[in-house]
Amino acid sequence: MLTFRRLLGFLDPYRAAVAWSFGLAAAAMVATVAIPWLSGEAIDAIRRHDRGRLELFALLIAGAGVLRLGLSVGRRLVAGRVSLNVEFDLRTRIYGQLQRLELGFFDRQQTGQLMSRTTVDLQSVRFFLGYGLIFIGQSLFTIVLAAVAMLFLRPELAALALAPVPFVVLLAFRYGHRSRPAMQEVQQRIAELTAEAEENVSGVRVVKAFAREDRQHARFRHSAGRVFEQSMVTTRLQAFYTPALAFLPNLGLAAILFVGGREVIHGSLSVGQFTAFYVYLLMLISPMRTLGYMLGAAQRATASGARMFQILDRAPAMTVPEDAPPLPEGRGRVELRGVALTFEGANRPALHDLDLVVEAGTTVALVGGTGAGKTALVSLLPRLYDVTAGAVLIDGADVRGVDPASLRHEIATVTDDPFLFSATVHDNVAYARPDASREDVALAAERARAAGFVEELPDGYDTMIGERGLTLSGGQRQRIAIARALLANPRILVLDDATSSVDASTEQEIKLALQEVMAGRTTFVIAHRLSTIALADEIVVLEHGTIAATGTHEELLEHGGLYREIVEKGMPEQVFLNRDLEQRKVAGL
Repeated sequence: MLTFRRLLGFLDPYRAAVAWSFGLAAAAMVATVAIPWLSGEAIDAIRRHDRGRLELFALLIAGAGVLRLGLSVGRRLVAGRVSLNVEFDLRTRIYGQLQRLELGFFDRQQTGQLMSRTTVDLQSVRFFLGYGLIFIGQSLFTIVLAAVAMLFLRPELAALALAPVPFVVLLAFRYGHRSRPAMQEVQQRIAELTAEAEENVSGVRVVKAFAREDRQHARFRHSAGRVFEQSMVTTRLQAFYTPALAFLPNLGLAAILFVGGREVIHGSLSVGQFTAFYVYLLMLISPMRTLGYMLGAAQRATASGARMFQILDRAPAMTVPEDAPPLPEGRGRVELRGVALTFEGANRPALHDLDLVVEAGTTVALVGGTGAGKTALVSLLPRLYDVTAGAVLIDGADVRGVDPASLRHEIATVTDDPFLFSATVHDNVAYARPDASREDVALAAERARAAGFVEELPDGYDTMIGERGLTLSGGQRQRIAIARALLANPRILVLDDATSSVDASTEQEIKLALQEVMAGRTTFVIAHRLSTIALADEIVVLEHGTIAATGTHEELLEHGGLYREIVEKGMPEQVFLNRDLEQRKVAGL
């Protein structure tokens, strides 16, 4: 009930429209309920050969029909607008919440699950709030009006006809109680199916490269089968309760035909009155069926609402002080004081006891094996994650105390697997500065050595890039990403193995461009190639989440140890792998 009441809260901004919708529905039902009585009077007029009275009631029936038509159209227009407004509000609110949540939340979520909650679940809630409530109110109002009309015509017959109603109500509540958990499980399995489909479409290149189409199809069939099995549970419930809800009013109908028909034969009830009474009873059957269906819709909406509230109720783990100031002016001095970072659910810290000072305008190369903490370290600079202990300062300001937007405007990152949007080349490069001119975009592309291949594309900078940039090669994607970072003109530039997907000659061209860009700018380079390490003013060697050594290339060579071993072998990753294996042997692992 708490979830249901919270869902009703989404109608608060549209209370006037909802009231109008209910009012129009009620007026339409008054016209609807009037028609059987008018019809009964018309039939009695025919039996009495009263032409004038017949014409009057025929006109009244036509007028009531036209009135019902107009009121129904108005009600649908108003209800439709409310429904679309609720959908818009829900969609934007959920998306806004997703934007506010920290990156760590998405690390633990499947994209398909989130997509299901913003599509399938949202549609269930939108339908019920926009139409379901109106249908329930309309059905209840119809039942009440029809019951009042029957009591007015013949109280004893009305009591006989309405005798099954309490059983209908009890059965409907029983259906709602049993269907809610079943509906919730259906929604969960649909979300799992959506996640499976999204993962297969996103990874279609890997699937085809390894010829695993049959395996993925089998996995999808399994997920689809789980949806089918759970849907059959709800179908079986519906198959029993819905016909039962429709059957009970028929008992009253049979009783009226038997008792009322005998009274007509004996002359104590006119044919017109019996006809009106019979139509009123028929009028009860459809609302009762609608109530059964709408109770199911209410259960689906409640189950979907519960899943949506799991996102909406999640407080962002990363908080920002009210009126947080922008990042102060500076040239990009970075200081890490006693930094530790443990990702949620991880068994060991990604970083610990880490102290580092990088003066403004310095280029630092981060060297280390897989899992050493290189990417974790640079992720702390734009505050994609919060430190578990210690502090990260940029130009003297703790990143937790400044406006995140101003902080991230001053830091640009290029990763080893850059993400490009399904948009034009121009829009992808200008993503950090949407107001950038074509000349600015072209200059950034030129500095990233991307202008050559861009000009050869069918529409140049107006060429549409496929989803995730899959229509471009890996090297082309990285050069576009580098151009995007350069156009942002940040204080701090992070290159996370940014030349890993380019050939040797292109890498050399990009490095020449980067040397120009790095001049006077604080730059962090995550390096796996010795040629990239050579760009740095200072080298930081990371091992097991902490700093093993720092210094210039010459200093570290003279000192010997791990870095000298890397240089001599020219294979940083292999050196770290060999050291890990040796340490495991010593530890007896």
